[in-house]
Amino acid sequence: MANVGLLYVGAILFINGCALLGWVRGNGAVPLNIFVGLLQVITPTYLIFTAGGDTDIIFGASGLYLFGFTYLYVAMNTIWGFEATGLGFFSLFVAVAAVGYAVVNVIAYQDYAFGVIWLLWAYLWWLFFQLLGRDRVGLTAWTGAVAAVEGWFTAAVPAFLFLTGWWDALPNAVWAVIVLVLNVGGFLLARSRLGSLSPATAPATA
Repeated sequence: MANVGLLYVGAILFINGCALLGWVRGNGAVPLNIFVGLLQVITPTYLIFTAGGDTDIIFGASGLYLFGFTYLYVAMNTIWGFEATGLGFFSLFVAVAAVGYAVVNVIAYQDYAFGVIWLLWAYLWWLFFQLLGRDRVGLTAWTGAVAAVEGWFTAAVPAFLFLTGWWDALPNAVWAVIVLVLNVGGFLLARSRLGSLSPATAPATA
């Protein structure tokens, strides 16, 4: 179930990134934020209630709420126009928590790939904090680009590999390197593309 949720985390990160880049306009991202937000609240709740006290399952499920609450928060802000600083400082909380999840994945589970993935998520939520909590609107396009890239390479692609069983074809440490290289490569490509945009074609900030 968690891997199915991860697949759709990839979808909503990509869509929200496109919204920040100005490609998805208005409230066009709201429905998927609601769908994935509910999925990422219902799924961990089910996993926790059926875990039978297994602390590893409970720990893994607990992190899913960070995503579910974020997406529902985004949807409610868009629908009802709540002040964005609340979501910004919640994003700071998520960024700090994500570093903790990265450390635990590496130390307790020797899961280097998800150690890297959680750190990448921490960076993204740190950008959301800077954008929404600190009102650094100049980061709008960059945050959108990072979200779109991470949607594919920290969520959708790993989830697909897990669901097909192909993830087990390579050692975990190798996946950690691959994930890092793909994301950093995507960031560099995005930065070069954003830097080449003229002021007239650059994404609007909000």
